[in-house]
Amino acid sequence: MSSHAAGPRRVHRSLATGLPLALAAVLVAAGTATAAPSGDARVIRTATLGEIPLGAFSDALLPGSVADDHGIKLGGIGSDIYPAGRQGEYWTVTDRGPNGQIKVDGKKRRTFPVPGFDPAIVKIRVSGDAIKVIDAIPLTTSSGKAVTGLPNQKSRDEAPYTYDARTPLSYDPNGLDTEGIVRAGDGSFWLVDEYGPSLVHVSARGKVLARYVPKGLGLTGADYPVVEALPSILLHRKTNRGFEGLAQLPGGDLVMALQSPLSLPDADAGDASRTTRLLRFSPREKAVTAEYAYRFDPVDVVDPGEDDTSELKISSVVAVGGDRLLVEERTDKAARLQLVSLRRTSDILGGPWDDDTAAPSLEQLDDPAAQGVPVLAKRLVVDLGKVAGVPGKIEGIARVDHDTLALVNDNDFGMTDGTGAFDSQGRLVDSGIRTTVTYVRLPKGR
Repeated sequence: MSSHAAGPRRVHRSLATGLPLALAAVLVAAGTATAAPSGDARVIRTATLGEIPLGAFSDALLPGSVADDHGIKLGGIGSDIYPAGRQGEYWTVTDRGPNGQIKVDGKKRRTFPVPGFDPAIVKIRVSGDAIKVIDAIPLTTSSGKAVTGLPNQKSRDEAPYTYDARTPLSYDPNGLDTEGIVRAGDGSFWLVDEYGPSLVHVSARGKVLARYVPKGLGLTGADYPVVEALPSILLHRKTNRGFEGLAQLPGGDLVMALQSPLSLPDADAGDASRTTRLLRFSPREKAVTAEYAYRFDPVDVVDPGEDDTSELKISSVVAVGGDRLLVEERTDKAARLQLVSLRRTSDILGGPWDDDTAAPSLEQLDDPAAQGVPVLAKRLVVDLGKVAGVPGKIEGIARVDHDTLALVNDNDFGMTDGTGAFDSQGRLVDSGIRTTVTYVRLPKGR
């Protein structure tokens, strides 16, 4: 990992081209056709991100950060999408960077082909059938160094390896697996992270101002403030399934969604559970003020081709007025949007379900509502799996207007798992999956 002595540089726009100056030479636009209508909801527009070399993109933000991008293109910006104010413009955020899994001696190893990659906030504009990058902000520590995407703690996170799974990499306490994004009124950003799991406050220029983590996490060595302000029950998050969704309510409060049920009392219980949690955070009080139990539909209802309950995930939550949210339940192939209201009577914060010695745990209850748990009531808004033209692995959703949503998919930087992910020269064998923004028109009144 480079210390980037030259310091972080904000990429500025060219008045002539509308593109970041340092990136203009490497941006290539591409498009796809609009899908035909299907059912009541329909795709009305699709735009595609062109092929941008990851090394060129990263080095334009933090010079020298990427020694070899292994032929990987910019992707992964589909971790979330948030309106940027002007029509067709959105803030997006990358995840931790290209990563995969390779089995060695029968055990999976987590690979990081570009360990110097610095997660970034990326501003895009949808123009016709193309997605254009118009700004990018690197995430940095207090001293201006890169916030990598590498795991934090040996005791909690998967061990990182090089692209071929042969050489161990170092853990990085600064590392973030960024997912959800919203922008505050003062221009700063809030992000969520899967490692801690954590809520991260970031300045308008990308500097991490504070990282809020569960009490008892014991993360040391980070080059930014780490605040143990979240419930300790979150220490039981499933590996790689921490916070994924983030919404900003009209009053400024934030809602964070755990991607999957906690591993309580163990991993098997978490894999079998359909009950995950949402948390409400007050930026003013710098504290969690409420917690809610959220119940997934059965996995074969969300995705008729899937029978593994552990494939259920929340990837996006979107504020739609008052204390109401759209919640995305998904597998990698299908997704459904549910409408919920965050009622005071549904708050479980500080109660028995935040005690990790409770038996049975919240996650073990076959019918939490029957056991007196105030599970959030929900109403199906749209089954995206039945809308022709919607790609798989939708991770970000933005509300365009009353009847229209913008969806962004996570293409995993074109990565696949296994030894075939790279050729004999160490160059990526691209999956061919592209990053797209898909507009879906909902039926009136939904």
